[in-house]
Amino acid sequence: MGTLNETVSAERLHIAFFGKRNAGKSSLVNAVTGQKLAVVSPVKGTTTDPVKKAMEILPLGPVVIIDTPGYDDAGELGALRVEKTNEVLNKTDIAVLVYDAAEGLSPEDEALLEKLKARKLPVILAANKADLVGAVIGRPQNGETDSSTPLRSAQNDKMGTPDAIPVSALTGEGVNELKERLAELGRSAKAPKFILADLVSPGDTVILVIPIDESAPKGRLILPQQQTLRELLDLHCIPICCQVEEIPAVLNDLKNPPRLVVTDSQAFGKVSSLVPASVPLTSFSILFARYKGQLATLAAGARALSQLKDGARVLISEGCTHHRQCGDIGTVKIPAWVRKYTGINPDFTFSSGGEFPEDLTGCDLVIHCGGCMLNEAAMQHRIAVAQRCGVPMVNYGMAIAQMHGILKRSLELFEAELN
Repeated sequence: MGTLNETVSAERLHIAFFGKRNAGKSSLVNAVTGQKLAVVSPVKGTTTDPVKKAMEILPLGPVVIIDTPGYDDAGELGALRVEKTNEVLNKTDIAVLVYDAAEGLSPEDEALLEKLKARKLPVILAANKADLVGAVIGRPQNGETDSSTPLRSAQNDKMGTPDAIPVSALTGEGVNELKERLAELGRSAKAPKFILADLVSPGDTVILVIPIDESAPKGRLILPQQQTLRELLDLHCIPICCQVEEIPAVLNDLKNPPRLVVTDSQAFGKVSSLVPASVPLTSFSILFARYKGQLATLAAGARALSQLKDGARVLISEGCTHHRQCGDIGTVKIPAWVRKYTGINPDFTFSSGGEFPEDLTGCDLVIHCGGCMLNEAAMQHRIAVAQRCGVPMVNYGMAIAQMHGILKRSLELFEAELN
């Protein structure tokens, strides 16, 4: 059970271990984490589903470690496991390709390596079970080891590549070197980011409009609201949280206009009518599209709403799974707004959680949630799929702003970035 102070998974570096069955992925994951995170067995195919754990690893910091089934799994069930492994690939920030040091890189390993490189993913090659081929890498095989002489990178056919880090999940040798390399890649993969630090200054008042209705989680704020509020406090701004009906009173009590108003997308229409045109207005969803690097692409996708024709196929996708309630935004409110805005009756389909179609052929538009529960890699992959299939994509916030006629106003803050 996590604590309230933990870094959320979407903000953690996602490190996934890939490899063939029996390459020792699970053993190496346990050695790196210092925990029995994954079940270990000499039987091929012991890991049947991805195993994921959010944790702190020094010198990496907060990470998500993912152990995956062998991508060479066979049979009908094996194919399903490989599919799950490919889903993990879509959210990976750093990949560790684990292979048996005695066998070297197999054709399957080479194929996966090319796939990882094609996605421009940082990759570490880990030649596991290196303790069993000590003579090959300059170590004795008589069972005696000298801990003062670390395993050195091999440059021969047995190890497969001079770039590999020889490791032993059994003895622990090479594991610290692997962790240091992960930390090095992690520092470059997770550059500092901000939600709205460049839009405000210390002392600025920012109004956060947070409706509490039947769709709001009981007793807490949703993640984008939490993160925005925290960043404003870190920046020494003065955030004021209120609901829609309280906006007039809040504005009346302020001596000076607020620097910015940020609203939940569902309330865009009402909030726009209550906030003076001179006050910048945007939504949490739009801020997070920018935060995860998709602002321009998703803004362009909003224009496709006005081009839909009767019978158009629209995919509404959410990055998390939650209990659907009466008035659910994804399955109820957005379809109703689209029908009203377009005057047509599109064919809606829905996806949630880790599921996202790799083939969008025949789809005319993807309307995606803000993706607060997905890491940046996962969101970028979904956008890349849509672009590859020639399908426009927009997120909830921009779609709602477009349908309420206020998209231009909600993007004014970012005009320079969009031109």
